[in-house]
Amino acid sequence: MLSHLIIGASGLYLGDMLFIAISFIILMALIAWVAWNPITKMMGERANKIANDIDTAEKSRKEASDLADQRRDALSHSRTEASGIVAEAKQSGEKQRATIVADAQNEATQYKQSARKDIEQERQDALKNVQSDVADISVQIASKIIKKQLDPEGQQALINSYIEGLGKHESR
Repeated sequence: MLSHLIIGASGLYLGDMLFIAISFIILMALIAWVAWNPITKMMGERANKIANDIDTAEKSRKEASDLADQRRDALSHSRTEASGIVAEAKQSGEKQRATIVADAQNEATQYKQSARKDIEQERQDALKNVQSDVADISVQIASKIIKKQLDPEGQQALINSYIEGLGKHESR
């Protein structure tokens, strides 16, 4: 048959051509029904899967990028917050130090004032005791010298005048 094709088209018959054409069409229909449609369907599903995988990968990459940005922002915020806490702690410490120093100074001032009052009170008490002792000794000396006893009113007047003299003498 090959020799007929090579020699010329005159050797081909219309019946053979029709048989070959119908066989070819039937073969193509069978291939389309058995192989082409499932292969096309499989290729479409594969293309959809690949497209979905690409979309999922892109979405995952975007989410990872967003998460990294959020972590960077959180870290920056944490550093800022930590700096604020440290600054606040320093400020609080300074306030406490100032308060403690001021309280200590006030307490020291109160102790000084109390000590001065106590010293002044002791001085006054000592002065009164000395005045009383001096008055008693003076009266005794005067009694021995004069050989007479003064009455209590006279004794008190003598003591008061003597004390006033001492007070004026002490204040100079």
